[in-house]
Amino acid sequence: MIELSKIEKDAITKDIEAEFPHDPALQQVHIARNIISRKAELEGISLFNFIKKYSKNRDE
Repeated sequence: MIELSKIEKDAITKDIEAEFPHDPALQQVHIARNIISRKAELEGISLFNFIKKYSKNRDE
């Protein structure tokens, strides 16, 4: 699995915290979504296929 650099993760976190300054729960949801989307982009696959590829229960 592709890992993002600390700098890239920090940039995502900073942007999201600025967008939702008073809602830590919403920040966490958006940070996770952005990180997953970026990893899918780096692998060259759609977000849906990325989630499907790394889903633990995909065969059940």
